[in-house]
Amino acid sequence: TIEDLATYLKVKKRTIYDWLKKGKVPAFKIVGQWRFRRTKIDSWLDREMTH
Repeated sequence: TIEDLATYLKVKKRTIYDWLKKGKVPAFKIVGQWRFRRTKIDSWLDREMTH
């Protein structure tokens, strides 16, 4: 969930919402709720850190 991801990345929920709006973070919706796969988030972080 957004709350889980914010805790995992140590950022505010608002930051996650901003990233979602801009299409920056890998995510999908299930029944109207944003979900994130940890493996995708970790890969995304690795790519972001090298750019």
